[in-house]
Amino acid sequence: MTAVLEGRDLSVRYGDLPVLRDVGFTVAPGEAVGIVGPNGAGKTTLLNVLAGAVRPTGGTVRFDGRDITRARPDQRARMGIGRAFQIPRPFGGMTVLENVVVAATHGAGLRGHAAHRRCADVLDECGLTTLANRRAESLGLLHRKRLELARCLATGPRVVLLDEIGGGLTDAEAAELVAAVRQVRSAGTAIVWIEHIVHVLVQVVDRLICMDTGRVIADGEPARVLGDAVVIDAYLGRTS
Repeated sequence: MTAVLEGRDLSVRYGDLPVLRDVGFTVAPGEAVGIVGPNGAGKTTLLNVLAGAVRPTGGTVRFDGRDITRARPDQRARMGIGRAFQIPRPFGGMTVLENVVVAATHGAGLRGHAAHRRCADVLDECGLTTLANRRAESLGLLHRKRLELARCLATGPRVVLLDEIGGGLTDAEAAELVAAVRQVRSAGTAIVWIEHIVHVLVQVVDRLICMDTGRVIADGEPARVLGDAVVIDAYLGRTS
């Protein structure tokens, strides 16, 4: 089966500073992959490369077998790569529905009934239907994060890139967000999720990738990765 998303030997350097070092991985259609690692490991840079916000110094990004390394973020969105950011920044002065309509029209190129049908489905999926006419800036943090996810989904992605969307939430709120992400996953959308809250992440993902100093140091079933001595060293440091 062709990977829906693949990174091959991805490297990023800022001057003499290497941030990613020959990173390679694949994401299968419908698979949920978590990315963990200490601060400065290169996780967000990798997500930026996948989304098209950063062009790699070396290596390639492939989507459905096609080399998209030089594609812009808007082109990738139209192809089927969506992204939800760590800090939600909804369009102020607009309602929840209007925010999602912008994503459906400009991200997915939908118009008229098709756009509104997509938005209605996404609002329902993200638990925002009753808040559709609320001004986006009036929402609490959990619902702003739900809106961030909804705007991503309105573009009709086959792969969703999630950047620490659990940050700042209480345990109860994080549980609600997990339920929303699970629903996205159950619809067959592949997920790549960076998250520091590991107990949240492992409730959703099939696989964990651990990064450290710009490299992949472990890739596999979550329990095996989290029990790996190299991974424990990366998070906690050597104790002997």
